Amino acid sequence: MEIFAHLADGFLIAFEPLNLGLVVFGCAVGLFIGAMPGLGSVNGVAILLPMTFLVPPTSAIIFLGAIYYGAMYGGAISSIMLGIPGASTAVATTFDGRPMAMQGRADEALIAAAVASFVGGSISIVLFTLFAPPLAEVALAFGPPEEFALMVLAFATFIGLGGDDIPKTFFSICIGLVMSAVGLDIVSGEPRLIFGDLPGFFHGINFLVLAIGIYGIGEMLWTVEISKGEVMVSQATVTLARVVAGLKNLKGTIKTMLMGSFLGYFVGILPAAGATPGSLMAYGIAKTISKDPDSFGKGNVDGVVAPESANNAASTGSMLPMLTLGIPGSPTTAILLGGMVIWGLEPGPLLFVNHADFVWGLIASLYAANLFALLINIGFIPVFIWVLRLPFTILAPLIFGLCVIGGYAPTRSMHDLWLMLIFGVVGYLMRKLDYPMAPAVLAIVLGPLAERSMRQTLIGSHGDITEFFVRPISGTIMVVALILIFLPLVNVLRNMVRHRISKTPL
Repeated sequence: MEIFAHLADGFLIAFEPLNLGLVVFGCAVGLFIGAMPGLGSVNGVAILLPMTFLVPPTSAIIFLGAIYYGAMYGGAISSIMLGIPGASTAVATTFDGRPMAMQGRADEALIAAAVASFVGGSISIVLFTLFAPPLAEVALAFGPPEEFALMVLAFATFIGLGGDDIPKTFFSICIGLVMSAVGLDIVSGEPRLIFGDLPGFFHGINFLVLAIGIYGIGEMLWTVEISKGEVMVSQATVTLARVVAGLKNLKGTIKTMLMGSFLGYFVGILPAAGATPGSLMAYGIAKTISKDPDSFGKGNVDGVVAPESANNAASTGSMLPMLTLGIPGSPTTAILLGGMVIWGLEPGPLLFVNHADFVWGLIASLYAANLFALLINIGFIPVFIWVLRLPFTILAPLIFGLCVIGGYAPTRSMHDLWLMLIFGVVGYLMRKLDYPMAPAVLAIVLGPLAERSMRQTLIGSHGDITEFFVRPISGTIMVVALILIFLPLVNVLRNMVRHRISKTPL
């Protein structure tokens, strides 16, 4: 009952006129920031952080939290409408969101993304409110072996029951892992895979550059080819009847939403994990457990619902280690943590005691931000559809311009801009040769995390690889992952045996 009393006090703070206005304004700004390729919640919060010094600390964190939420919603917009991930957290949404838009179902995809984001955000806020201390202890129980096992499981979901060509999937993962290893060795500091000693490779390959190249430039080149020079105008429309029908169609995705929400929140509370791995893992699991995995990548609404519910849940989950332990759970919460320090607030367990108004005001504002982000997002769907109706002769240069801006903005390096164009050609060729791109994207995101966890474990165990199997949590996860990895081989052998039996004369 004490929790509900604190939460009621938090709502009184969150619904003060200044704070409520900041929630609405922050959600609207965040929606725009999330929809712009290359910006995302990290850059948005960093750019607007100085503005928060004009208001009290509680109002400041409420404003930045609303921007964070709005950006999580907004990231799906450009992924669906233009095939360009607004941020790394929205890459998985592109896999099925863009095909739905190309089929004239953009309104359905946008509604699915908005509702899934709302469900993921709502579930994660409730979990945050009720179980913050126990979940923080669970997160601390995950050491390097458990983190590595979780990464292996993410790869295994794509190999095990994904439905794609297994050799091509495996090759795609390997290419992604190679790309993730470019840069400086995390232990020795020695350069590795520095192609031609180009200095731009020393900081590694920026994930957003790769994502925009593959899904922005690559998708545009593919669309130009299949259109054969004809002007393409989308037939997507939005009416109240279509909105209601889109909402009714989401009944069959409730299980996927729940899976993405709980998985995303749990991955989000792991220190340094963040929303991107959570959304990609949710997509992989949704494809694995689907009755029709072959439809993923071709416009399956579950492929939109899973990552969107996961990344919004993870964004809330990443605040848990920031507030309770002083450990940022994502790059955006790292900036929020810096703001708290500037405001004179020390994150940690005592924050809930010494600054209860601040903590519970923030938690209550997340409920409001989640609701307003949903309403603003759905309200602007006609505007987004209008953009999609533009002839492709106008849309293609617009997409290319946004890709250039998004590729240059994160690092302001011409090296990354040229790299983005190269990845665009690679993405086009992978699409043409029917290679799945999702495993490569997953590998380049999880590669650095998996390498760090693996090497920490092996250094601590003096090279003993059984360390991954002797610990209860990591051992269980590793066994499940290995079963998924070898399951296709078992299926091949079973089919061979059946084929031989069917040809054996009686």
